[in-house]
Amino acid sequence: MVVATADRPMPQRTPEGLRRDVGLAGLTFVSVGSVIGSGWLFGAQKAAALAGPAVLLSWVLAAGICLMLALTYAELGAAYPLSGGTARYTYLTFGLLGGFFAGWVSWLQAVALAPVETVASLNYLSANWWPGLVHEVDGEDVLTGRGTVVAVAFVLLFTLINLVGVRRLAEGNNLIVLWKIAVPVLAIVAIMTRAFHTANFDLHGVQGGGGFAPFGLKGVLLALSGGVMFSYQGFEQAVQLGGEARRPGRDLPRAVITAIVGGSLLYIALQVCFIAATDPHKIMSTGWASLGSNDFGPFYDLSTVLGLTWLATVLQLDAIVSPGGTALIYIGTTSRLSFALGRTGAPATLTRLNRRHVPWVGVTLAAIAGCLMFLPFGSWAKLVNYTTSATFFMYALAPVAVLTLRRTMPDVTRSYRLPCARLWTPAAFALATLIVYWSGFVIDWRVGVAMLFGLVLLGLGRTRQPAGLREALRPRAVAWIPVWVLGVIGLAAIGPDYVQGRGVLPFYLDMVVVVAFSLAIFYWAVRSALPTAEVHANYDRMRAEVETEATALASMNTD
Repeated sequence: MVVATADRPMPQRTPEGLRRDVGLAGLTFVSVGSVIGSGWLFGAQKAAALAGPAVLLSWVLAAGICLMLALTYAELGAAYPLSGGTARYTYLTFGLLGGFFAGWVSWLQAVALAPVETVASLNYLSANWWPGLVHEVDGEDVLTGRGTVVAVAFVLLFTLINLVGVRRLAEGNNLIVLWKIAVPVLAIVAIMTRAFHTANFDLHGVQGGGGFAPFGLKGVLLALSGGVMFSYQGFEQAVQLGGEARRPGRDLPRAVITAIVGGSLLYIALQVCFIAATDPHKIMSTGWASLGSNDFGPFYDLSTVLGLTWLATVLQLDAIVSPGGTALIYIGTTSRLSFALGRTGAPATLTRLNRRHVPWVGVTLAAIAGCLMFLPFGSWAKLVNYTTSATFFMYALAPVAVLTLRRTMPDVTRSYRLPCARLWTPAAFALATLIVYWSGFVIDWRVGVAMLFGLVLLGLGRTRQPAGLREALRPRAVAWIPVWVLGVIGLAAIGPDYVQGRGVLPFYLDMVVVVAFSLAIFYWAVRSALPTAEVHANYDRMRAEVETEATALASMNTD
């Protein structure tokens, strides 16, 4: 068996293979560009409405949770540099069913990003340039009929760009990311030099509750799934390109850590800016909760109120560039995940290429699914909650993979090793499960239904595959997955009202129960991993598949 190590890396690509030419800058810009999307346009406003000034604790807590998960990806990406890594690691340790589950959940969250970013763009464009795209329903800005048509057109445009090839746009990604960093920094400086009310961080006599934490700990936790955790998502995008990294052992850990640290500093500064610059009389009269419903976005409103019309124009332009750039990054991710699904049980047609070497079936399916999401999730906030739940189901799999692969493949050189892994990994798994739980029962059961569609896709793939080529499913290795998913949904159903539950579990006790449940699932999962010999066989098979996929994957970015 050939194993990639720091001294003996995976071979550099021949003209027919996968080009390993993405360096540290490219990997970092991919992760940073994914982290800075529509989250900065709306996150500060929506989160402050849920937690008041205590939302700053939400941002710090979220940064810590994401850093814990990012470091698990750092070890996996450095030791196993494989394209579409989020699906591949679970395949290594749990076989076909495990790999398919990871790939399907990864695909579900990736395909939702284009609708999320589209809705964010339309909220800002509705300000002056294209009125009537959104209207307020029950305190949320929801797409109108006209807005839904335009949103579908945006998704189809992204799809068309992907189908004809995205090389030119990929080459310009670094410039797009620099723009995405520069605009929020510019907004922070311009707004805070015009208005900074320190009293806003501890206002009393506010309608609906005052002080630093007007909604208590519940508000802090609700803010996590109400926009804060979503804003940090995407740090793992560098890992998805692991098969194309020039020096994965060195560069992948640096890229994901830089994305989290840099993103957290920017988002905390944006939250401070929004709270401090808001008119205290408005907060006193209408309360923090009212700040969650604005016409066109918090920083656009602030810039117009403060007379910064030039900044308002820049923000409207950025509402196209930032979300659009993030959506295009995830289009590349969806293409790679489509390949991973096609290789782990889904119908092989997902890997079918058009004449420009783009997997057109997978891309078309993603476009249809994205457009359908506008029906049950017509607002940015609801789309964000759905994406957060699906994403953290995916993120939770990485800590399990770290511990199982250390046991089954100890000889692989890990240029980055997660410190205190036996304590770190179960804690990271439990925290990711809590984020899913805090997303609420209504969102979680819908994600669960979407997971069921994955089983249908897997069944179709199996029936069309010759019996002699069917890989063993190994159901005992993944028996913990349905128990985990249904368990989280069930706990949310009987949890307190802040997770849309029936109140059987009181506040505080519910979190203790979820953590205990998570730890039991984690250790069950680690014990259920495939035998060492099968893990090594899966690795060899995956290496062979990566080589056969290489030409097509490289062509996605060169045609």
